[in-house]
Amino acid sequence: SPLSAKLCILKSSQEGKLNVALFFQQKKPLSAIIKEVCDGRRLEGCGFNFLDPENSSQNRNNIKNGSILRLTTSPVSLSTALQLHERIQSSSMDAKLEALKDLANASRDITFAQEFINLDGISLLTQMLLMHFSSQAKEISILCLMDHGIISWDTFSVAFIKKIASFVNKSAMDTAVLQRSLAILESMVLNSQDLYHKVAQEITIGQLIPHLQGTDQDIQTYTVAVINALFLKAPEEKRQVRLKFSYLEMAHILAQKQLRSIILTNVIRNPTPINDEMAHQLYVLQVLTFNLLEDRMMTKMDPQDQAQRDIIFELRRIAFDVECEPNNSGSIEKRKSMYTRDYKKLGFINHVNPAVDFTQIPPGMLALDNMLYFARHHQDAYIRIVLENSSREDKHECPFGRSSIELTKMLCEILKVGELPSENCHDFHPMFFTHDRSFAEFFCICIQLLNKTWKEMRATNEDFNKVMQVVREQIMRALSLKPNSLDQFKSRLQNLSYTEILKIRQSERMNQEDFQSRPILELREKIQPEIMELIKQQRLNRLCDGTCFRKISSRRRQDKFWYCRLSPNHKVLHYGDLEESPQGEVPHDSLQDKLPVADIKAVITGKDCPHMKEKGALKQNKEVLELAFSVLYESDEYLNFIAPDKHEYCVWTDGLNALLGKEMTSDYTKSDLDTLLSMEMKLRLLDLENIQIPDAPPPIPKEPSNYDFVYDCN
Repeated sequence: SPLSAKLCILKSSQEGKLNVALFFQQKKPLSAIIKEVCDGRRLEGCGFNFLDPENSSQNRNNIKNGSILRLTTSPVSLSTALQLHERIQSSSMDAKLEALKDLANASRDITFAQEFINLDGISLLTQMLLMHFSSQAKEISILCLMDHGIISWDTFSVAFIKKIASFVNKSAMDTAVLQRSLAILESMVLNSQDLYHKVAQEITIGQLIPHLQGTDQDIQTYTVAVINALFLKAPEEKRQVRLKFSYLEMAHILAQKQLRSIILTNVIRNPTPINDEMAHQLYVLQVLTFNLLEDRMMTKMDPQDQAQRDIIFELRRIAFDVECEPNNSGSIEKRKSMYTRDYKKLGFINHVNPAVDFTQIPPGMLALDNMLYFARHHQDAYIRIVLENSSREDKHECPFGRSSIELTKMLCEILKVGELPSENCHDFHPMFFTHDRSFAEFFCICIQLLNKTWKEMRATNEDFNKVMQVVREQIMRALSLKPNSLDQFKSRLQNLSYTEILKIRQSERMNQEDFQSRPILELREKIQPEIMELIKQQRLNRLCDGTCFRKISSRRRQDKFWYCRLSPNHKVLHYGDLEESPQGEVPHDSLQDKLPVADIKAVITGKDCPHMKEKGALKQNKEVLELAFSVLYESDEYLNFIAPDKHEYCVWTDGLNALLGKEMTSDYTKSDLDTLLSMEMKLRLLDLENIQIPDAPPPIPKEPSNYDFVYDCN
């Protein structure tokens, strides 16, 4: 019956064994079928597998008549584990190495790993590593067995750790041995708190740095991974000590060990492209570095702490160049009033006691650290921002204190300060490896951006949140370009002004999927002729208003003018000379010369114009060449123009082409078309916001059998 058995072709992977046909019984256990076939064919240690890599025990119901099954050596059997356990103890070095290679392949299977570990295989491999390492170490694969999580890493001895560490600490070591040793050390640190202490005693960052200076990217990747593991799994008490010094302590480590500069030179700027694994490890190192700021970010300011309040006094002193007043100088009320005035100019929310502003966590004391760094290391920019805003009207001033606090909080969110690294993220930024105080420098650039954007938006205090949203978008877009340095990041921000952000937003909205659907495209095609007609009328109206043009002779004298305008009925061009530039429109009756539009043959632009081919015109600069156009009438007569600017050039060439029934092709027309078409589309789709527009029109229903339901108007 087809429901109970399937006819299949069995292919054996063992040499000398013939392929056979058999009935694969669906209700019979797979182990019984394997034993029956192996016993009948005198095969040892075999198991069924499809030619595809799927597990046959899970998809046996998908077997069809005529399917081809492959009989292969099963790595999961106890006998295979026993055989390999004996083979790796062989007296023959060649046989031993061959067995170790087979063991590495078989260890990927969890069932085999379980059997081999039960035979005390880990201890056997450990002893082999302790006794020999030259030719055997690179073939011994302990990681494959340990990755299954069957036994704990705590089972490894101190002697074993010392042996693995010795491979790493040696200057000349086989690449394969070094790579596996680094991987083992990383796994030990990540999986065992006790082993962390033992590994940390044997390995220091100074001993790892030479491995970053090589050219092997795999070795560099594993080295950075070990460094990350040592920072990530540091015991809580050590992390607290490390965090106590915040960024300064980490910067000291990087400077002392030259880790940052070596990573930047030998890894990031290496001509070899960075692979995904290295990118992930660099991202982890970046996150862990910024996480050293977490302690300051989560520390509230104590308004009664005089040392902390002195930092605020320092900000006031640098901004307004004031000396610290002695306690007996003036009345208390006078000094309080003076402090309150200055703290208001500095943009704090609480003018009386600005220390209260730093009790919000996040960003806590980190915001004050950034402000002080900005004031000390970028003093001119700091003073300019404070004084510039304190001299504005109250409603338009950008509060430096409040902005700095909110900006620090935003930057912590963007860089995920205090969060654990994501397992699959590769998003690292090379520019953060170029400076010892990269976060503080990052803040300094962004606070100047915030002040610039505030002015461009002409914002008031009510617009504070809107400005912060724009600044976040500017920062995120600049970061997405992966600048290689902080200076490059700053230059990228220069190209992301508020006006440019608005253009990008509009472009992205137009490129959304909804605006590319068939109904929307059909609507655009329907609207476009109306918009083009509107632009055409605008151009003709401008020609009717007229324009004053300069006369450029062969001597390049530019002291004479002439005026040209189109008649209201669009049939005649009126033009004539003027003694000086007019202040307004010139009436038709004062222009003596006329050119009927019907006589115009063509409009010529650029270097093809006759007045650009004259001997004197050859010396004209490129700008004049781009503004030149001529009207050909009769047979070889020309009316030559040089527009005062690019805008007038586009208006006149478009208008003249429209009079001749030709297409308007100027950049000005394309820009107007995009703007007007976008506005018209938005107005027409306003009522359909958040409504899914189908790609195809709904089907037309069948006609009713009768029309008795129609109201009889009679």
